[in-house]
Amino acid sequence: MISIVIPVLNEGSTIRQVIKTVKKTTRKIEIIVVDDNSNDNTVDEAMKEKVRVITSSQRGKGISMREGMMAAKYDIIAYVDGDILTYPDNIIDLLTGPIERDEADFVKSYFERQAGRVTQLVAKPLLSILYPDLAHFQQPLSGMIAGRKSLLSKVQFENDYGVDIGLLIDMHLQGARIVEANIGKVENAMQTWEQLSKMSREVSRTILRKAENIPQENLETLGNINIIREQMEYSILESIDKLQKMVIFNLDHAVFTQNYMQWAAIAFDHEDELQRINSEETDAIARMERTAALFQGRNIAEILEVADAIPLVPDIREVVRELKKRGYACGLITDGFGTVARHIKNKLGMDFVFANKLHLVNSVATGELSIAEYFMKENEYCKSNVLPYVAQQYQINAQNIIYVGDGKNDMKLLTEAGIGVAFCPQYQRAYVEKVADKIISGLSLAPLLDIAQASPAKFKIRLPNISKKQARNIGLGSLVGLAGAGLLYFAVKQMRKKTAPVC
Repeated sequence: MISIVIPVLNEGSTIRQVIKTVKKTTRKIEIIVVDDNSNDNTVDEAMKEKVRVITSSQRGKGISMREGMMAAKYDIIAYVDGDILTYPDNIIDLLTGPIERDEADFVKSYFERQAGRVTQLVAKPLLSILYPDLAHFQQPLSGMIAGRKSLLSKVQFENDYGVDIGLLIDMHLQGARIVEANIGKVENAMQTWEQLSKMSREVSRTILRKAENIPQENLETLGNINIIREQMEYSILESIDKLQKMVIFNLDHAVFTQNYMQWAAIAFDHEDELQRINSEETDAIARMERTAALFQGRNIAEILEVADAIPLVPDIREVVRELKKRGYACGLITDGFGTVARHIKNKLGMDFVFANKLHLVNSVATGELSIAEYFMKENEYCKSNVLPYVAQQYQINAQNIIYVGDGKNDMKLLTEAGIGVAFCPQYQRAYVEKVADKIISGLSLAPLLDIAQASPAKFKIRLPNISKKQARNIGLGSLVGLAGAGLLYFAVKQMRKKTAPVC
């Protein structure tokens, strides 16, 4: 006797067909549909098939799966998704047969479809490092599974995309006998770039959290894990080839309220050295390499602690959230370090990072820096080179990109992006007025939403510059914000302004 649990969320158009397919099994079964608080007709459609329907106490697939297990009457439980119309008629027999024959305690399905990007670039590589006994599973993220209730009741159901890989790892840690079952050809909807990005983070987080107790005597493992994360991040961008709109924020001048390198120099007692580098070095690459050398011996925790201490533009989270609702990919660009930028990207729920790479060995900076190739063109370094790179790699025309920076080091980006937004520019105001399409004064990005409309056609409009009278007030808001945050000391400790070629 078998309990079949189907967690659902807004699957009114498919749930009846899934139930009808499941009923074709020759086994004695009960079917439990766990509704994840749908707002369509999912419940009504499921009840037409005379099955048991319960409502999850809290939204989330993991909770629905756990509560379905709690409601199950029988010791063998099979889980199937409620949105797939191509299950074979014997799907339940395939999933539960090995358990009934006492050949397994847990069954993981695989099917005839190329494994997804998160599986290939995140799940499998991480498993090969941390759980090599599980690396052979063809589709470790498959949600069609079966297991013994006596074992499922002892494991944790993650409440995000990590639920399926988490169950596989937990079953392995319990010593369960695990086999794979081929369930034939299954077709399901391709996930969006945003879903892939979220899945990557949550799957990797689950694997790493469950591996916390694994001795890692060879700390090279941590470096390999970081490479895996970077590969997935670049791959996510390849999934947005149909996206038409992008906003790129300068990390130091549109997200942080202060420059990261200056704060780090103060925190690590290298303020004088950084001033000397900035005053002596006119070559951009040489300046960045010398600056990176100041971080030698600093571990990742110290480096990110500085980033966490810098106040963010107050409404950046809300603005990013709204931009993504409107269909924009949002990301960061910086001359600085990718490790810092990715940390802030994840905190803000952004999608990508363009940055240089600080070398780490055993999570400690070597003082070496690799320049990102997309910033280079004909051996010349300029951040604006990222625009043709984006156009070529991701089919997003520069005209459909909003760039948000400060104007001092971003002249070409402000000019060449579809809309260049100078945010609280502190330098060369007269020139900024000539190159920027929009100037935002005051420490708020809310005005950005006025130009970030849903239609890409909006980008064809060149916005008028603000008046000189308005420009005189630019920057006062940031100083007020710093003082209000109790950071006047760091404002006073700002480095001397220098005159240098800008890109």
